[in-house]
Amino acid sequence: MDKPIVDIKDPVLRIENLHVSYDGIKNSVTDVSASVKKHAITAIMGPSGCGKSTLLRAINRMHDLYPQIKTTGKIFLNGDDISSISNIVLRRKIGMVFQRPNPFPTMSIYDNVIAGYKLNGFSLKKHERDEIVEKSLTDVSLWNEVKDALNKKGTFLSGGQQQRLCIARALAFQPDVILLDEPTSALDPIATAKIEDLLLELKDKYSIVLVTHNMAQAARISNFSMFMYLGELVEYGRTKDMFTKPVDKRTEEYLTGKFG
Repeated sequence: MDKPIVDIKDPVLRIENLHVSYDGIKNSVTDVSASVKKHAITAIMGPSGCGKSTLLRAINRMHDLYPQIKTTGKIFLNGDDISSISNIVLRRKIGMVFQRPNPFPTMSIYDNVIAGYKLNGFSLKKHERDEIVEKSLTDVSLWNEVKDALNKKGTFLSGGQQQRLCIARALAFQPDVILLDEPTSALDPIATAKIEDLLLELKDKYSIVLVTHNMAQAARISNFSMFMYLGELVEYGRTKDMFTKPVDKRTEEYLTGKFG
């Protein structure tokens, strides 16, 4: 069956014939092509080991850190081939938030937010640093909770607050795209709801790509959904359409709990 084509004008990301292999023999991602809409939440769903996180990490070339991983195909960010962009610049334009909250344990809340600037050798005046920290923490609805404790370690915060701090750290560079790899899987339902509400607010300013194993979460907050199975992009469309009238039988079986 032909995969449904999502017609997205002026996409923030365009993925063309992407293959990723960890051993040079078997592909973890096979021939994926898709365009991602600006200022929307795109969810990537599928059973464990289907290539969701591998696809996500290819978008900001995290696989470059591991020489044994082979990636072919092209990814474009606002029309520019990401292979022509330095890793440092690319990861400022495409931020990443991981599954478990990972604030730098030796750094204060303040220093966690601007860590990327320090690590990349940017020299900022104090008022510039202060503005970035306040704006980033305000954007994740954390400023009022921590403004009197900015010098405390990031690990002082609750799990949900730590994850919002990690999102603030990704936002500090004002990226075009935010990648999130199952960002609520380690959080309780209340913290999860706060992160979901936050992402719905952030999509007005940023383009969000979210890996989730939680189908209900994808249904609640995403505009578009990809369904992956055995490394292939099986189906891609508007989330409402996919959940109500999936085109591929494998998508239907996954969404109805018959496998996964």
